[in-house]
Amino acid sequence: MASFQANSPSVNKPISGHGRVAVVDIGSNSVRLVVYDAPARLPIPMFNEKAACELGLGLDKSGRLNPLGVPKALDSVWRFVGLSQAMGVEKLEIVATAAVRDAVDGPDFVVEIEKRTSHKVRVLSGEEEAKMAALGLLSGVPDADGIIGDLGGGSLDLVCLDKGKFGNFETLPLGHLRLMERSNNNPEKAWDIVREEFSRIDWLKDVKGRTLFAAGGSWRSIARIFIEQIKHPLHVIDNFWIEPETANPLLHILGGSTKHRFKKIVGIPEKRNETLSYAAVALAGLMDATMPGRLKFSGFGMREGIMISSLPESIQKQDPLISACTTMNERTGRFSITGLELLDWMSPLFTDEIEPEKRLRLAACLMSDIGWNEHPDYRAEQAFDRVLRVPYAGLRHTQRAVLGLVTYIRYNGEPGDELTAPVMRLLDEGQLRWVWVTGLALRLAHTISGSAPGILSGTRLRIEGAKLFLEVDGDDHHAMVSDAVKRRLKTLAKKLGLKGRVV
Repeated sequence: MASFQANSPSVNKPISGHGRVAVVDIGSNSVRLVVYDAPARLPIPMFNEKAACELGLGLDKSGRLNPLGVPKALDSVWRFVGLSQAMGVEKLEIVATAAVRDAVDGPDFVVEIEKRTSHKVRVLSGEEEAKMAALGLLSGVPDADGIIGDLGGGSLDLVCLDKGKFGNFETLPLGHLRLMERSNNNPEKAWDIVREEFSRIDWLKDVKGRTLFAAGGSWRSIARIFIEQIKHPLHVIDNFWIEPETANPLLHILGGSTKHRFKKIVGIPEKRNETLSYAAVALAGLMDATMPGRLKFSGFGMREGIMISSLPESIQKQDPLISACTTMNERTGRFSITGLELLDWMSPLFTDEIEPEKRLRLAACLMSDIGWNEHPDYRAEQAFDRVLRVPYAGLRHTQRAVLGLVTYIRYNGEPGDELTAPVMRLLDEGQLRWVWVTGLALRLAHTISGSAPGILSGTRLRIEGAKLFLEVDGDDHHAMVSDAVKRRLKTLAKKLGLKGRVV
């Protein structure tokens, strides 16, 4: 089989900041390629494909990689390397985890991949795998405090986090495939195995009352089940959280279920059904051992950690939300009106805001022109849906609701309808007032400027007494003020309990 040597992506060096990064993850259950479009701080994957190879199937008994999965995995990696080259990837990382690390024929498998693709394979140690999973979480939640557990097919990786700093770590043979085999496909026996493994780790008790962050595909499937069961209005896994007293009964039910019961659950792949009970047992056991104050799911893990470590240090230090929103603004905006221009213009309305509120307002400004190319009749709802579910790390669900509703109002939507009412229930009165003021201010700003840069600087907002003034430079008065501007100024002022006036 041919190899990809000519013009192949580089390995083992940071990217220049202008290219694409790809990660080929050779796991115990699947082989996956994810291609990221750098240099954004946490870019949205451009391409994501997996092949279910089950390399770890039977490993616990035979000590070897699944002989039926090896040829499929080799072909998948070879294909993924070729795709990466065709997609213009500048840096490619091929990493292998628990199955390849633990199998006696793992080294031979690695040699064959390197021979076919002319690329180095990085076999992660348990410590490296655990810390890369933690780095993926920290990329969006830099001050995470508690413990992250990343469940794969072959192992469960644990890292204790002290306000963003790495603490104790452990890798356990409790991946959902391996746990199923160790228990001879008996969920009841799996409970005993899990309890015994966790009882050996003294530092788990230090997590009591803090947050347990759950990562990995099987645990994300469990999060989908939770979302359906509690009728949570936002179907986004990242940063979805649930109280332990709500999660525990559901986990114990799932841990005693058979795969046939999961077939009716939308979004759970058939292959995932076969081991989902064991994933539930592992999560329930970890909760029993740590007694967290909150269970929170992460949409980001080891692959994102690998990607982040490949970026220049200057990019790694950027705010992930603002960096992602800036990238979106640059690529989808019409006339390059800047978020800072909008932010500064409406700042007289937010004199008492704290820094987290200002950060969220800047994100809203950066995304406020996201729906310009949608059909006018559907612009508000399309923009709302897009912003609500944008795959950025670290956004709490209340913050997603805030940004989505702000955008909905900016595009003339009226929150409280059938589309937005479920999401509005996530917010309190103060947050809803902030949403209305921000959305109406953005609606006014885009009406004045036509979303073009430089125009807002000829106008200013000022609150004095019971009035909201829109001050317009004298020579530009007729160009800046229209009936629509006056009408939208009046609407914004009314929401603030003021009278609007153009000066």
